[in-house]
Amino acid sequence: MDTSFINTCCFLFISIIAALLVRPLTKIIINSVTTKSRRRSECHPPPGPPSLPFIGHLHLLSSRLPESLQNLASRYGPIMQIYMAGKPVVVVSDANTAKAMLKTYDADFASKYILGFGLSRFNIYDGDSFVNCQYGPYWRFLKKLSRTQLLAGKQLDRFSHIREQETLKLLKSLVERSQEGEPCDLGLELSNLANSIICKMALGKRCEQNPNLPSDIRKAIGAIMGYTAKLSFTQIFGPLKNFDLSGNGKRLISATWEYDRLMEQLFKDYEVNRTNDSGPDEGKDMIHILLETYRDPSAELKLTKNQIKSFFLEIFLAGADTTSATIQWAITELANNPRTLKKLRDEMDVSVGSNRLVQESDIPNLPYLQAIVKETLRKHPPGPLLRRECMIDTEINGYDLKAGTKIIINAYAIMKDPKTFNEPEKFIPERFLVDHQEMDFNGQDLNFIPFGSGRRACIGASHGLIVTNTTIASLIQCFDWKLKDGDRFDIKETSGYSGAMAIPLLVYPITRFDPFRA
Repeated sequence: MDTSFINTCCFLFISIIAALLVRPLTKIIINSVTTKSRRRSECHPPPGPPSLPFIGHLHLLSSRLPESLQNLASRYGPIMQIYMAGKPVVVVSDANTAKAMLKTYDADFASKYILGFGLSRFNIYDGDSFVNCQYGPYWRFLKKLSRTQLLAGKQLDRFSHIREQETLKLLKSLVERSQEGEPCDLGLELSNLANSIICKMALGKRCEQNPNLPSDIRKAIGAIMGYTAKLSFTQIFGPLKNFDLSGNGKRLISATWEYDRLMEQLFKDYEVNRTNDSGPDEGKDMIHILLETYRDPSAELKLTKNQIKSFFLEIFLAGADTTSATIQWAITELANNPRTLKKLRDEMDVSVGSNRLVQESDIPNLPYLQAIVKETLRKHPPGPLLRRECMIDTEINGYDLKAGTKIIINAYAIMKDPKTFNEPEKFIPERFLVDHQEMDFNGQDLNFIPFGSGRRACIGASHGLIVTNTTIASLIQCFDWKLKDGDRFDIKETSGYSGAMAIPLLVYPITRFDPFRA
């Protein structure tokens, strides 16, 4: 048979088949494109600034992240979308939208995530976090345990002697500095105070058996905090998140392994002395309660040792750092506002007197002190950016948020909204005695959320407030403060997304009331 005839037949056959298939295939392709376009047009994400390839919106963000997000929100609205480290993030900067996410649809936004996207690479406990974990059985179990046994009201009352002892140690050290005319780094002193209190709450008699233990843990925690702070802004949020050019990431991992080693020693000590530690629950420290839960075969959920280590690391980091930072800011603001300082001392003279040291039981009778703490947390929130993750497809304010969307609620911007707070950049505690006296720390009013709101609000808020109020009152009652250099305290926050002070608070304590001679 002629080859050309066969080729012609084959060509005609293929042409007929192609003609039969092209039309339906074309319809499928057109329908697919149309469907995608329709879905794209139907999906209405929040607005945001134009982004650049590779770096997203990093060029629009400064190392003072809360402020730069606040500035962007003034241009693009109270709910906007930006790209950080290649990830879309929705930023909320007003109380009404925050209320929708933290109260109205709280269950839909109950998961959290780590904001510093590059930090997980240097976290040996990645996936074991309680503070940043997804909403689910693990979080619910540990939250219940925290509220009933670890950080509950009765448990906090049981630790009152620890707080009193450590506060007296701080005051004694400062009186000695005053007598010798020596300056001190008040931030370091306060950090040691907060760390020691948490260590003894967590580890109990093990601190008495090993007096160096709190110091060793404090050193490890300090190293972790130091190396975390040294990671560059772009290394955490930018395209360099997968690189450790400075070597600080490696040092951070080493410091965390040192903390891990100390915790392993504690676990072994618990096993050796477990039979001797038996007794009433009132005498058990936090680590004892958690390790008993770990060993309990009938426990509602099986904890791992890494989860326990991560829990305590987060307690140490969050509790000590935020408490000491808030006290520093309060002392700084009071030193810069003599009239406010005098008004506080007048209140303490009336309620406490001049013959004894202020105590925790006095705090409810010091409303101006409480207003000062509120104003300090409003102006200098230790956790200025709240993190949530959308768990299901949701519509907020007419915008579509897909499941898995990362959310930043800018508490810093919300608590400096001039529509709510008159002259928000000024330190005015009186606002919480007059216009905003109904605002409390429970997060019910979304205009004031220093500890967050909803089911993922800070579990350590009660402890932090007890230490903060009592320590501020003690420092103001016992000392005047003089700067080592200069006359006015510098109001400058550190870079990044924490609310800590940027420079050490070097001061001379000048004794005005010696509690050890009263």
